[in-house]
Amino acid sequence: QVQVEESGGGLVQPGGSLRLSCAASGFTLDDYAVAWFRQAPGKEREAVSCIRTNNGTYYRDSVKGRFTVSRDSAKNSVYLQMDNLELEDTGVYYCSSDTRLFRLCVLMREASPDFGYWGRGTQVTVSS
Repeated sequence: QVQVEESGGGLVQPGGSLRLSCAASGFTLDDYAVAWFRQAPGKEREAVSCIRTNNGTYYRDSVKGRFTVSRDSAKNSVYLQMDNLELEDTGVYYCSSDTRLFRLCVLMREASPDFGYWGRGTQVTVSS
């Protein structure tokens, strides 16, 4: 079965760190650009960061200098290292290898949950 699965979310205090994983099964993730989006309650699903097959990266302005996206070919995964987390980073984080969503991510656009292929997401809660 071809799918991606997110993990690594949790509850963390402001200033803390989490590392999210996007693991692929049924295909080689290195062959695809990958996008990370997030959705807070009552808000649109917004692009956070994305990585090309040549490892070129993109970040939304609010996470630049705090988040790092990277690949792990051996584990067929992409990671999103999130440091110095802020309350506004709270939401469900989704990854996708869908090229259409990557194109939206490069432009830092919002995406509908009904558009493209998504994992189930992982909850990140930043709270004191």
